[in-house]
Amino acid sequence: MKVSLFITCLVDQFFPEAGMSVVTVLRRLGVEVEFLIEQTCCGQPAFNSGFTDEARALAKRFIEIFADSEYVVAPSGSCTSMVKVFYPELLKDEPQWHERAEALASRTYEFTEFLVNVLGVEDVGACSQGKVALHQSCHLLRELNVRNEPRRLLNAVKGIEVVELERAEACCGFGGLFSIKYPHISGGILQEKIDSINKSGAEIVVASDVGCLMHIAGGLCRQSATAKTMHIAELLAGNEGSDSGG
Repeated sequence: MKVSLFITCLVDQFFPEAGMSVVTVLRRLGVEVEFLIEQTCCGQPAFNSGFTDEARALAKRFIEIFADSEYVVAPSGSCTSMVKVFYPELLKDEPQWHERAEALASRTYEFTEFLVNVLGVEDVGACSQGKVALHQSCHLLRELNVRNEPRRLLNAVKGIEVVELERAEACCGFGGLFSIKYPHISGGILQEKIDSINKSGAEIVVASDVGCLMHIAGGLCRQSATAKTMHIAELLAGNEGSDSGG
């Protein structure tokens, strides 16, 4: 089995350790991993801002680049959703491109979804320590319907205690450009998330989207909270000593 790694903008620019951890886990499970150097942004920021022509051009470029990939795997529910859910919508008026978008969508997976639902693996051989809480990111949960896969992977990690967050499925307030356009609303939502983290006693908060983790980590840091954030791939790779902030 061969996987083309789709590394998102935030991972590429700010949290490369999350991407490297994805590679570590996949190779540990015997999967061949390639990185197509031509890849760029999937177009989600442009699409969400209403710049559909620009997003459409990026979508077509993305489809061309990954056209021959057996599987495409990304450490992000958000960007995976862009490819799986919104590329077909974006290209619905161009039948040939719409067909290609649908074909690529069928081969594109978020990391935890791929491990559990394609590889059929829950125990990846990870070992760590401490109390770990899972933040359910919005795109992963609501657009991809990936609900139980991250939790099943965490439950198989040796040495950790998985603790529950109150309203674990509630948004953290990031929402990409939402947090920039509406900082006061975003901050209020974030505070509720931080309160639930503090109440849970979690030492590590994991999620499948670094945007959420970056937002949560900023709030925790500003309030001198003890909990740290980590992409779930880092925990599964055994990088329990890493403090990436996402």
